[in-house]
Amino acid sequence: MLAVQQLEAGYGESVILRGVTLQVRPGQVVCLLGRNGVGKTTLMKSIMGVLKARKGTVSYKGDDLTRRAPGQRAKKGIGYVPQGREVFAQLTVFENVLLGLEASGSKTRVIPDAAIAKFPVLPAMYDRRGGDLSGGQQQQLAFARALASEPDLLLLDEPCEGIQPSIVDDIRDVIRAIKADGKTSILLAEQSLEFVKSVGDYFYILEKGAVAWEGGLADLNDEVIRQYLTV
Repeated sequence: MLAVQQLEAGYGESVILRGVTLQVRPGQVVCLLGRNGVGKTTLMKSIMGVLKARKGTVSYKGDDLTRRAPGQRAKKGIGYVPQGREVFAQLTVFENVLLGLEASGSKTRVIPDAAIAKFPVLPAMYDRRGGDLSGGQQQQLAFARALASEPDLLLLDEPCEGIQPSIVDDIRDVIRAIKADGKTSILLAEQSLEFVKSVGDYFYILEKGAVAWEGGLADLNDEVIRQYLTV
C-alpha cells in the first residue's frame, strides 16, 4: 500500500529524517513511535507531500509519488489528519467536512454516511464554526474530514494529543472499526504506548530521524520500551 525508501527530509539547513524506510500493507495499522522531536511529524508531512523529500522515494500502490503535490496524493486516495487538527476556524463544521470531498476530487456535496456515522455528534453541529468547537470535537471533525474522501490510506498524526479521555476512547473505537472493515490502511503516529498497543499491527520506532527498531506487538517488550521510549 505504502512504501517509503531511504527518505531524507528536513527544514532549511537542518536534516530531520535520515534514510527512513518503512511500509504499510493493505488493511494494516502501522504505528510510528518515538520520543518528542525524533521526526514523526516530519515523516507524516513528507509522505503527504507537505514537505518535499530531499532524497529517497514515497510509493503508493506501486506509484512513485515522491514529486507529486499534496493535492495529487489526496486524489490518489491518501487521507491526512495532521497534528494540531488544522480545522478551518471560520468555516462551518459542514464546510470543513466538505473540504475532504474537495481533496479527493469529488464533484458531489453529499458526505458519505460511513464518514460521518463514526462521529454521530457532528451532524448536530453542522452550522457551528469549526473554531467554536472544543479540542476533542475539532479532532473528531478533522478525522471525519479525512474519511469523507473515503481514503485507502489514512495518516493520523498524534490524534489523541490534548483531548479528553472519552474522545480518545471514541477515536480508538473508530480505528478498530476501520481495521475490522479491512478497506483502509492506517499509519498512526502517537505518543501513547497504551493506545498504539490497543490498535496496532506493526510498529516502527524513530530515533534521531532514523528507524531504530521495528517489529510486531509481541516484540514490543519492556527492554525495547526502556531503550527507545522511556524519557
